[in-house]
Amino acid sequence: MASDEELRKKARQRAEEKVGFYTHFTIYVLVNLGLVSIWWFSGDGFPWFLIVLVFWGIGLVAHAVRVFVGTGVTDRMAERELEKLKRE
Repeated sequence: MASDEELRKKARQRAEEKVGFYTHFTIYVLVNLGLVSIWWFSGDGFPWFLIVLVFWGIGLVAHAVRVFVGTGVTDRMAERELEKLKRE
């Protein structure tokens, strides 16, 4: 069983990862709103902002998966490895 200090350290690390994602998401929204505005006020034409929106969006989704899904997977894998090591 992990000590309170270890749990506190792990909780802080997870909280920092989530704050990092929320910061990334906020910047994504603001920058892309700016790009859409530039496109809109420059006379329409090809919606070039979609290129940035889609590819940066892929990175944002990957970041979200790592922070919100990957942490649980990593923890479960680490526990299994720990159990294997204890059996050896």
